[in-house]
Amino acid sequence: MLNAALFSLAIASLLLAIPEAQAESPAKTAPPSYVTGEIADAAHVGGGRLTVMVWDVYDAALFAPGGVYSEEKPFALRLSYLRKLEGRKIADKSSEEIRRQGFGDEIKLAIWHRQMRSIFPDVQKGTSLTGIRRKDGSVAFYHNGKMAGVIDDPDFAPRFFAIWLAAGTSAPALRSALTGRR
Repeated sequence: MLNAALFSLAIASLLLAIPEAQAESPAKTAPPSYVTGEIADAAHVGGGRLTVMVWDVYDAALFAPGGVYSEEKPFALRLSYLRKLEGRKIADKSSEEIRRQGFGDEIKLAIWHRQMRSIFPDVQKGTSLTGIRRKDGSVAFYHNGKMAGVIDDPDFAPRFFAIWLAAGTSAPALRSALTGRR
């Protein structure tokens, strides 16, 4: 019982700690078929690994048309998890990060949080979650290549993807590795 409590405390610390991205990008990879089915001419833009303290959390890869990222056009962000995490905690941390970046509409954030909690599964090493910003501004989520859900609110996409891709991200080295921007 004590080991489980210590492990839970370590995971909570992991989720709340300041992240650090490794500069080494995983090798360029071809986009998965579910990404090319949503985004014409999708190609790898960049990638990196999120490490918090000493724990590797996930490898991230960004795909966009022609391999050129623009927040105004469709793109996909795939997170390939390297450890076990609860989907509920992923949704909680996503909401915290959206709030940290200055989003103050708590009613809308609560709606999004509820939607994310219903979409995000528990993950383990080898699980992938992919968010795809579609042309209409909605976000489609895929779990290991299978559709997991859609959030149709076009205000959600820029706020959600800002967690990784905006200048105010808590992981600027990862942003740089994904987008090539400083």
